[in-house]
Amino acid sequence: MRKILLYIGLLAFTVGAVSCNRELRRIEKSNDLEKKLAYADKMYEKKKYQMAQTLYEEMIPVFKGTEKFEGLYYKYAYCSFYLKDYQQAGFHFKNYLEALPSSPRAQEIDYMQAYCYYKMSPKPALDQTNTEKAIAAMQTFINSYPNSEKTAEANVIIELLRRKLEQKEFNAAELYYNLGHYKAAGVSFKSLMQSYPDSDKSDNYKYMAIKAYYLYAKNSIPAKQKDRYETVLTEYLEFTDRYPDSKLRSDAEKYFTLAKNNLKHLENEQNKEKSNQ
Repeated sequence: MRKILLYIGLLAFTVGAVSCNRELRRIEKSNDLEKKLAYADKMYEKKKYQMAQTLYEEMIPVFKGTEKFEGLYYKYAYCSFYLKDYQQAGFHFKNYLEALPSSPRAQEIDYMQAYCYYKMSPKPALDQTNTEKAIAAMQTFINSYPNSEKTAEANVIIELLRRKLEQKEFNAAELYYNLGHYKAAGVSFKSLMQSYPDSDKSDNYKYMAIKAYYLYAKNSIPAKQKDRYETVLTEYLEFTDRYPDSKLRSDAEKYFTLAKNNLKHLENEQNKEKSNQ
């Protein structure tokens, strides 16, 4: 019984699709532009965006400069968005604003242009150009329309995107550390802390910088160790000043103590050499 119902449903779908395609071809051949536009709008309302897009694209040069162009291009841009072609949708939203800057829909389209960049933002491991563009576009929207009902949503999206950039930078710093490139790791973790001071992981970034700088000093030649251990002391003092209540303070202090003891050892060794000369 289930197979019969499935077959009937599939048959009905196939018949409907064929009928719809025939009607589309008939409309495409028609010289009645108003009829074409009405059919495109009908397809749009039925969420048949591919069909609507095909007809809208044909009529854009025909209706450009007329009072119907705005509504036509508005739906045409959204067809790309609903078809998840966000790059193309963003392009058309941008064109819409340039062609119709005084449109009552300008605020909505401006937001949608930024939103397309957000939808194109990839995973943290990949290139984050679109993420950065989305942040900039959302911030521009907020600055342009501070009282918009979309402002709160735009702020949330910016925060989500910033977390993605933060994760990417953390992954890079962690990779340096795991590979034993301790200087690069220290610089990266410190930069991460400075770039995202309000992050709930900010104290961890500073702590990781201390660890990395300590290991960098420890693995250096003796002639370079003094300055590098002193960097560890400086980083630790900055840590205690910035994060006095951090749960990582005692762990950070271990590296401070190790660095201080190693400096004393270096100083003693230098004094021995001088006394033997």
